[in-house]
Amino acid sequence: MLAKKVFKGMAPYKPGKQIEDVKSEYGLEKITKLASNENPFGFSPKVEQALPELIKSLEIYPDGYSTVLRARLAERLGIDGEQLIFGCGSDEVVEIICRTYLDEGTNTVMAHPTFPQYKHNALIEGAEVREVPLANGYHDLQEMLNQIDDKTRILWLCSPNNPTGSLINKEGFRFVMENCPDHVLVVVDEAYYEYIETEDAPDSVKALETYANLIVLRTFSKAYGLAGLRIGYGVASKEIAMLLNITRGPFNTTSTAQKAALLALEDDQFLRESVEKNIENKQQFMTFCDQKGLEYYDSETNFLFVKLPVSGDEMFEYLLKKGFIVRSGEALGHPNGIRVTIGNLDDMTKIESHISEYLTFLKEGKIQ
Repeated sequence: MLAKKVFKGMAPYKPGKQIEDVKSEYGLEKITKLASNENPFGFSPKVEQALPELIKSLEIYPDGYSTVLRARLAERLGIDGEQLIFGCGSDEVVEIICRTYLDEGTNTVMAHPTFPQYKHNALIEGAEVREVPLANGYHDLQEMLNQIDDKTRILWLCSPNNPTGSLINKEGFRFVMENCPDHVLVVVDEAYYEYIETEDAPDSVKALETYANLIVLRTFSKAYGLAGLRIGYGVASKEIAMLLNITRGPFNTTSTAQKAALLALEDDQFLRESVEKNIENKQQFMTFCDQKGLEYYDSETNFLFVKLPVSGDEMFEYLLKKGFIVRSGEALGHPNGIRVTIGNLDDMTKIESHISEYLTFLKEGKIQ
């Protein structure tokens, strides 16, 4: 049986090392995972308390329209409920966008490196992928616009960007929207929106009132801590949302995920405390990097991409043996570095000690 030719040059998504696998391989009792940008402080206690109720009626199909969550989220965002599309994580919304707008003979423009699912799904649809290298961690917005032609269908803006954490500010966002042709859908992926500290971040949802060719993606997987339940969403014009909902599967988000997201959305205290702890622990980690002479990209997220004098794989393996899983830059299109999720204070203090030890060994020539 013959699949699409493009699959010959592709491979399935390879997730980071799993905790149980590392325990078994290295004979370790405790593993700290700082590789996938999950919330180290868990999820809302309101969700945990409601779990017995959330898993009732599993024999019944979920609400394919996510009616209750849709209404509450629309109220929170100040939009019409028909502007929303829900997905099994915002990465499914990425897939739905590609299925709706891309096919052979079209092209799409994105940064490099950035979230890899943009490229992955575009290639499956047969589209040409045009990648523009980052400029010191930031999107090169002018060059991205230069790559657009009459066959371009989607421009991807990951802000803050994964894996660098760098944000597209108000001026940059306005520059893109004012200069991007109307026939191109601009996707602003804000998976880390809740972690943004700067006041120079654009109000992308408000911008939907001005720009008809815009869609904003967000998720409950990161700051809300519901990565295991897989629920995210997109906000667009009613016209775009309608097309995406035609493409979307009828029962793509579970009842449990919908109800949990609703409870998480109401728990402002948990969200606020998570973000505050992230800011404190990230600042400590940045201070540590400064003291060690390690450069890093500006980050408006819950992770820091640290540049290294060695390959990311080497540091990754060293930390793995110490019981810490990080993400090597080798797998992210940036070989000499690691992406470190900001963990709790104790974990960050320990990983700083291990990184310091490695750098000392490197300096003394004990690591070749």
